[in-house]
Amino acid sequence: MTSSAATVVERADTLVRYIEVADELDQIRVAWPTLEAAVGSLRGRRFVAAFDPAQGWYRACVESREDATAAERQLPTMVLPGGRFMRVRLRGEPPAVYDEIAPAYQLLESSAERDDSRPSLERYRRLDEIDVLMPVK
Repeated sequence: MTSSAATVVERADTLVRYIEVADELDQIRVAWPTLEAAVGSLRGRRFVAAFDPAQGWYRACVESREDATAAERQLPTMVLPGGRFMRVRLRGEPPAVYDEIAPAYQLLESSAERDDSRPSLERYRRLDEIDVLMPVK
């Protein structure tokens, strides 16, 4: 398992479809298979999680595309706001890499002031690579 040093990155606004659950591990574990079933083929799709620690919600998201399945089109949409984020990139094999998300986020919280007007993100770059992102002012 490896992780990068925290760096500042810029992200663009991103339109996504999502499944919302409480920001609790047992709920999160249900959200992802539900989203993946709605999406169908995962090949070539971009997945992101958005979460708000203060409000207690977690959204398993997929970037919206014109060729969405009928089930996917039934999901609510939102725009993930872009802007400046502190990022830590995690690399490792699932499911062990998932256990590193919370400690990486705690590192980010201790490194910079969080912008509470935007959600924090987990961007799933590949099966074994996750960007943990905290919005900063």
